[in-house]
Amino acid sequence: QVQLVESGGGLVQPGGSLRLSCAASGSFLSIVAMGWYRQAPGKQRELVATIVSGGQTNYADSVKGRFTISRDNAKNTVYLQMDTLKSEDAAVYFCNVATRRYSGAVYDSWGQGIQVTVSS
Repeated sequence: QVQLVESGGGLVQPGGSLRLSCAASGSFLSIVAMGWYRQAPGKQRELVATIVSGGQTNYADSVKGRFTISRDNAKNTVYLQMDTLKSEDAAVYFCNVATRRYSGAVYDSWGQGIQVTVSS
């Protein structure tokens, strides 16, 4: 079992910043990848950013240059620094963590979602 605890969402004005955090805990051998997805009302869930164990990152075109994903391996935590927020960034943000279990299998886990509202 892997538990994910997300924090840091809220209301921010356009142009503002927020930092999301997601801490993973439970029984696993290692973390393969960590990432953030988002889902706005009436839209499909979409990838925002990912970071793999080697440190390589990947971003949606819509957030490149504004969002930064990072991780603290010692804390099994992934962060999403969101700057210059736009109204279209408003969504529920979900943390995703791929963990390798002691069996060798890799499983995805999802956080419960955290609301980000961008409004003046």
